[in-house]
Amino acid sequence: MPSPSDDFGQPGVQRAYDTVAKTYATHIPDTSAESPLELAMVDAFIAAVKADGDDGRVLDAGCGAGRMSRYLADRGCAVQGMDLSPGMVEMAHRDHPDLSFAVGSLTDLPFPDGAFAGVLLWYSAIHTPPQGQPQIFAEAARVLRPAGQLLIGLQAGAGTRDVSASYARFGHMVELERHLYTADEVAAFATAAGLSETARLVRRPRGTERDDQAALLFVR
Repeated sequence: MPSPSDDFGQPGVQRAYDTVAKTYATHIPDTSAESPLELAMVDAFIAAVKADGDDGRVLDAGCGAGRMSRYLADRGCAVQGMDLSPGMVEMAHRDHPDLSFAVGSLTDLPFPDGAFAGVLLWYSAIHTPPQGQPQIFAEAARVLRPAGQLLIGLQAGAGTRDVSASYARFGHMVELERHLYTADEVAAFATAAGLSETARLVRRPRGTERDDQAALLFVR
């Protein structure tokens, strides 16, 4: 188990997203970046969360400026958004004042055991290196109720990508990289945390994308 001093590079990630928060909220305000296939996986997650008549309480873990929280809420989920970046949470509150958002870490979720029917990790675990992934999945499993659902979305592959240039074109000089994991690696992290895979999507890059995109659904 990681020690309390293990931050998995989170201070740098927080600084980067605090810097770019307003730009991010302006240029990625909704689900236009998602393909129909990815949204189908999110819809399947929503349906699974609500299948047993649950109240649909979902944690959008790493919610950014709240675009996926909005998507979930508009489809009947009771959403709690959370992000490492106070700047991003500020944008989420600004753009979605009817929803609830908090600052917190994926590796130390500020919620009690069994608090949620679903956890969404939508392109939010990508900035955590391999040594931090087991903690992310352990925390997600902890806050899930029995039979709760976890959906993770990510760029799939191996190695790391420097994404600083994506923000430099908007005038932001930040240091930020994302880590690539295969679908099998993600499944292994989840299985070790006591979750069972129920579905996965892996699609090839489109447009300006450099990597495959993956989404995996798990049940506790």
